[in-house]
Amino acid sequence: MRSLLPLLFFLLMYVGSAITFGNFSDIPIMLIFILTAALALFLTEGDMQRRMKHFSHGAANSHILMMIAVFILAGAFAGSAKAMGSIDDIANLTLSIVPPSMLLAGVFLAAMLISMCLGTSVGTIAALGPIAVTMATNIGETPVIIMAAAVGGAFFGDNLSFISDTTIVATQSQGVKMIDKFKTNIRVALPTSIAVILLYLIISNDYVILEELPKVSMIKVIPCLSVLVIAMTGLNVFYVLLIGIMLTGLIGIPNGSYSFTGWIVTLQNGIMGMMELIIITMLAGGVLELTRINGGLQAIIGLMIKHAKSQRSAELCIGVLTSLVNICTANNTVAIITVSGIAKEVSERFSLDPRRVASIMDIYSCMVQGILPYGIQLLMAASFAACSPLDIIPYIYYPIVLGIITTLSILFRKRKAAAE
Repeated sequence: MRSLLPLLFFLLMYVGSAITFGNFSDIPIMLIFILTAALALFLTEGDMQRRMKHFSHGAANSHILMMIAVFILAGAFAGSAKAMGSIDDIANLTLSIVPPSMLLAGVFLAAMLISMCLGTSVGTIAALGPIAVTMATNIGETPVIIMAAAVGGAFFGDNLSFISDTTIVATQSQGVKMIDKFKTNIRVALPTSIAVILLYLIISNDYVILEELPKVSMIKVIPCLSVLVIAMTGLNVFYVLLIGIMLTGLIGIPNGSYSFTGWIVTLQNGIMGMMELIIITMLAGGVLELTRINGGLQAIIGLMIKHAKSQRSAELCIGVLTSLVNICTANNTVAIITVSGIAKEVSERFSLDPRRVASIMDIYSCMVQGILPYGIQLLMAASFAACSPLDIIPYIYYPIVLGIITTLSILFRKRKAAAE
């Protein structure tokens, strides 16, 4: 029980902060991780040098450092692409080619494409949210359902994009290639997205757009589209992001989006936007290593294995555990970071396909995050639409359908004797 005290302390601190602040988006999650790390160090036996050695080993292992390197490049690309207007133009381009009668499906498709390019649901909602509200205003429709379509589509790329932090964490922690996880994931995500698009088409009205969208600069679309297309070839994510970053400079500087100095500033701002995630990732790695040293992870794994009698139940346990942690942390990336070590050991014990394990963690975390009323995505969407997050949730179909289809695939998929 003592070995699990840091994790229990983390949960209690999180719930206590939620009650104190009254808003989960205001919870000082980094401070909570720092206090949790301090408690884990205190409970670990040995002198402080030995404790810090174990903590540092967990905080700076090869998987953590690889994730941090990709976080830095992803932040730099997202910052520069957003600053030059590439994200806005790709949104307007997608919406401009969609007939008014297909507006809901069009917003969903736009969010899918933007999130695939940007790799973040928060960034997608930030880019598309104001446009979606404007569209709703221009057609005299409530922005709630249109914003819901944007939120649902945003989680398509959050779950699938090669530069999504959840994809990076899930694949690196399980030792699989991003393209392999993508191939596994798309088998569930593609039919889900098609079903949701058809659903939006059915419930759509014959809208008439009253105002024209801003003119799209096709050259500004190139960086985002290039990242998407190149990533689909399976090229290493480092090269993909470096190419995307260079394209933002080669296109953005000559066309006047920013000066060379301004471009450097956008890269820095993008990287700084990832700093909290980077620090949390290192703290979580250190805490989990100390928990492992103290036998805490083995206790959790033992509890899971007690209920996991087959590959099916093992996969379900990983999905359920990821969901529960996500509910507690309101952050899908942190949830995967927290669960990944446990999932890895359970995967090895039950000969699970690591590609499916990475996909399951990513899907269940995005499913829960997509319908959390206190998640930053829904809070942001609600602020744009001037409504309550609870008003939007009933129309966010994609995360819910994705979770249902994934659960059914676990229950009814034919099993193999061992992982490929």
